[in-house]
Amino acid sequence: MYEHINLITAIITPFNAENEIDYPALDRVIDHLLETGTQGLVIAGTTGESPTLSHEEKLALTQHIATYVPVDTLLIANAGTNNTAESVRNARELSEIPNVDAILAVTPYYNKPNQRGMIAHFTAIADASNRPVMLYNIPGRSAVGLTVDSVVTLAQHPNINAIKETTSVAFIAAEIEQTQNDDFAVYTGEDAQTLAAFVHGGAGTISVASHLYGREMSALFTALAVGDWQEAGVLQRYLTPKMNALFAFPSPAPVKARLHDLDMVENLTRQPILPLNVAEKKALDKLLEDM
Repeated sequence: MYEHINLITAIITPFNAENEIDYPALDRVIDHLLETGTQGLVIAGTTGESPTLSHEEKLALTQHIATYVPVDTLLIANAGTNNTAESVRNARELSEIPNVDAILAVTPYYNKPNQRGMIAHFTAIADASNRPVMLYNIPGRSAVGLTVDSVVTLAQHPNINAIKETTSVAFIAAEIEQTQNDDFAVYTGEDAQTLAAFVHGGAGTISVASHLYGREMSALFTALAVGDWQEAGVLQRYLTPKMNALFAFPSPAPVKARLHDLDMVENLTRQPILPLNVAEKKALDKLLEDM
């Protein structure tokens, strides 16, 4: 299902002045993403401010996007929490929504399970879901991470077929090497790893920067597809400092600020993430313009 799907965007969740989901703004962002090369969306993930969304909001958000986008857009709905029973419930309900292709589940944060506990957590979600599950390994945010051995074990589950790996290129390379006979897709969740991960055999990138640099990222994957490694390198070198700049302040505030400049969304986040203040916005603009 992930064949030729290189660029997936972890889409933001726009809010209005009433602190509700801004669906007209969301539609503008989706149109922009699809016009600039995005092939799939992760809904209500980290960039979508999932921890601040209620269960009802996540369902409504997913249903709206699943109805709005063309049927050939890959949709991955985030069901993961640090509560296995809640994640199982989310997976069941989200996987019943028409046009949802896959379920995302993150390594449980805060309660810090061991590898055996994480394997049990993901197995329960995969057993409950009516759609294939993508693992999400992000120890920088969750404080725990799957080992390569645990990923290889989970890849044997008939309903787990991908991972969003947000650690290192070494991890990505090892996972690709050890799951290459399992029809298991390995995506990087770090924009700056796009070229390196793909060269190692990765499927592509689940991106934040594609909100702003989708055309350039699509061109990078096109260059790779035709074997133009030099052009791909030029594009990655151009993009990397911009990608890193988008995380100079808590995400997704920088991306939302720049999309606000494009008249797509209100410059609003949900607490505890705050919108960039004037000084932070000036610093971000300088970072992006200098690079």
